[in-house]
Amino acid sequence: MLAEGFTRREYTVIESETIVLSESDGRLVYTVHRRGQPTTTFLSRRVTRDQVVFENPAHDFPQRIGYQRRGADELFAWIEGVVDGKERRVEFPYRGGGCRVVN
Repeated sequence: MLAEGFTRREYTVIESETIVLSESDGRLVYTVHRRGQPTTTFLSRRVTRDQVVFENPAHDFPQRIGYQRRGADELFAWIEGVVDGKERRVEFPYRGGGCRVVN
């Protein structure tokens, strides 16, 4: 599975990333390619029907990335880990709003 994300400020893209979700040795592999940064890989730590959590304890931040389905059209995502000795968590609630197909 391939996903692309962009962070914009008004009409200017200030960050972009490509995420590749694959499988290796029975685990899900979440690989992030961010513009201007080295590629980072996270391995699935927990996979249930409604939630998946990926982890890379050696990464600076985040060390964990999670997704949880909430209802038919809601997805709750988060990144978390330790920064300067303190636990930090950033949350991203998403709600369905249609789909755009790119050919």
